Amino acid sequence: MDYNQIFDNHLQNLHKEGRYRVFAPLERICGKFPKAVYHAPDGSSKEVTIWCSNDYLGMGQNKTVINAIKNAVDNHGAGAGGSRNISGTQKLHIDLENSLADLHQKEAGLVFSSGYAANEGALSTIIKLLHDPIIFSDEHNHASMIHGIKSGKCEKYIYRHNDIEHLKELLQNADPSRPKIIAFESVYSMEGDIAPIQEICDLAQKHKALTYLDEVHAVGLYGKRGGGIAEQRGLLDQVDIVEGTLAKAYGVMGGFITGPKNIIDAVRSFSSGFIFTTALPPSILAGALASVEYLKSSEIERARAQSNAKYLKQKLEENNLPYLKGESHIVSLIVGDATCCKAVTNILLQEYDIYVQPINYPTVPKGTERMRLTATAAHSTKDIDKMVDVLTALYQEHNVLNLKTG
Repeated sequence: MDYNQIFDNHLQNLHKEGRYRVFAPLERICGKFPKAVYHAPDGSSKEVTIWCSNDYLGMGQNKTVINAIKNAVDNHGAGAGGSRNISGTQKLHIDLENSLADLHQKEAGLVFSSGYAANEGALSTIIKLLHDPIIFSDEHNHASMIHGIKSGKCEKYIYRHNDIEHLKELLQNADPSRPKIIAFESVYSMEGDIAPIQEICDLAQKHKALTYLDEVHAVGLYGKRGGGIAEQRGLLDQVDIVEGTLAKAYGVMGGFITGPKNIIDAVRSFSSGFIFTTALPPSILAGALASVEYLKSSEIERARAQSNAKYLKQKLEENNLPYLKGESHIVSLIVGDATCCKAVTNILLQEYDIYVQPINYPTVPKGTERMRLTATAAHSTKDIDKMVDVLTALYQEHNVLNLKTG
């Protein structure tokens, strides 16, 4: 049997469908974000502007965060030295978890190696510890949530995206005596829209369901202290479990959950993905803690990011470019074809020094391929104007939908 040929066939299919992922080697230069140096396959390099970063507030290059990381390395060394259970728990873990619990006004917090690990570990564990539960999941939930739900192996129902009436119908038809979980996100990263959190919480209360809210694309960015959409809307007390990341608006790395003490402790005690993973190093913990605490009081970065997102949408609107009109800072520009989407992003990089990663199936449904644009707090008005001018030319002058890869 030719094993290499089997895998090669799969890769060739990705190429034929225009879905083969090419990673752009970037060299972030401290103090210059969103500018970075792109290293091309031919060995050449040039400065580009990043338009798809999740470092929404530029905190990855914030001096307070950087100094905290440097000091942690000097004071504590490089690695954690083990899993959380075996010598890897640092005082910084406890400080960060307490800070995150305070951020969401919850009893406890728990830090994971990533947001993906947090969702998979928390959801699968909670499902397994409940007796015969039913989970209700938004159809656009992230792959990490889907993974956790599948790993939990319980009865599940997928409700139409942000469709309260469909969720209501599913809950009404469920056995009222069985435990229930409603899993959803606040900001959906591919559409840029926001969940009806109040209505979902009302249904959860009526049907005695736990609410599990993924605030990955909202923490740091929304709310008076960066607690996310639930904080912004005054709903933190109605959400049972909040999941978030330290790798997007906070600019570092890691994921977390916050919630009732017993639920968090149960996940800590039973989640194999948490128990058997090496702990985050002191430098990352210190940087994350500094970032969370900084954004509890600083409004400057949030205001700038929201202002830039609003300006970007305004310019796209003026030029009749087909973006998804969500409420959030995320702006998805529809292309509608995988090959074309890759061609457009290649042109942006090669001819205009703009880096955007194409978003294709299975991340989004076929026929909805797109560029997910993020105007961060670090982008200038000049950056935004250039981006919209270039996109307008590609869409209108060059008929973007007929572009083909060379």
